[in-house]
Amino acid sequence: MPSTLRLSVLDQSVNRAGRPQDESIRHTVALAEHCERWGYHRFWLSEHHALPTLVGTAPEVLMAAVAARTQRIRIGSAGVMLPHYAPFKVAEQFRVLDALAPGRIDLGVGRAPGSDQRTARLLNPDLQASEDFPRQVLELKAWVTGEELPEGHPGRGIAALPVTSTAPQLWMLGSSAYGAQLAGHLGLPYAFAHFITDGEGCEQALDLYRSTFRPGVLQEPMAVVCLSALVAETDEEAWHQFKSRERARIDRRTGRFGPLLPPERAPRAYSEAEEVEARLLRERAIVGAPDDVAQRLHNLASRWKVDELTLVTWTWDPAAQRRSYELLAAACGLA
Repeated sequence: MPSTLRLSVLDQSVNRAGRPQDESIRHTVALAEHCERWGYHRFWLSEHHALPTLVGTAPEVLMAAVAARTQRIRIGSAGVMLPHYAPFKVAEQFRVLDALAPGRIDLGVGRAPGSDQRTARLLNPDLQASEDFPRQVLELKAWVTGEELPEGHPGRGIAALPVTSTAPQLWMLGSSAYGAQLAGHLGLPYAFAHFITDGEGCEQALDLYRSTFRPGVLQEPMAVVCLSALVAETDEEAWHQFKSRERARIDRRTGRFGPLLPPERAPRAYSEAEEVEARLLRERAIVGAPDDVAQRLHNLASRWKVDELTLVTWTWDPAAQRRSYELLAAACGLA
């Protein structure tokens, strides 16, 4: 199904039961190479801390490894949880990344902790209040783009190095109206985390972003939607692989966290409330054979008025994850 729809990837370095955690990190790097070959536009990496299901704790480090093993695909964070860090240090890290992969670096930022509050305090004992997030974004934007900070700012006159002919592309990430409004106000590109909300609030956030947008880093709005999708040769096989993700999502909603289970071990007896959640999850899930999923993605992109979707794919078997991206790339005519 050839089209102008761009597809990108968000990988979270999922911890798989029975496999060492370092394998998940190496698999993420190998997956980036694989997705570049199949024509994906971006490869983004998430940040989570002290969460037994996800071991991608340092996207900026993984991005450097991906940069060394790829040539074309854009590489990004989805995202750096900015309240944990000094904006100046983040700007330096991403300028170094841009020197390694000129013109290919996306700096996606968010304000969610990516962890629990106790872990957030360990990452930054002087954790700023969420109201301070806009100031952090403004500082980061200045250091990334080379703008001058205002008179009286303690960082005025200090540059984030190295300064090169290109610069990272700053993105705002979000799953609510807050990020959409801030992205619009600052003229930043915006990514909505559909895979976190199961789509709730997606259209409202995109509408708010576009209606509040004013020229800044960009002259016109640019939005992508990050959503979960899983493809296999047949519907039956795709839904079999989905059992791992379903179990992880249901367990998480009830406070149980752990490595992703293989589909053969994932099913268990749900409570009545859990069964309701599971049915809703299956109804919303984008799972199936390649052509069916490709058509659904095209329909969603048209409905949301976006020309790029970023895909999150969880499987216990890394080979099944790679195959999902292959099949979907072929069905959408990427390569």
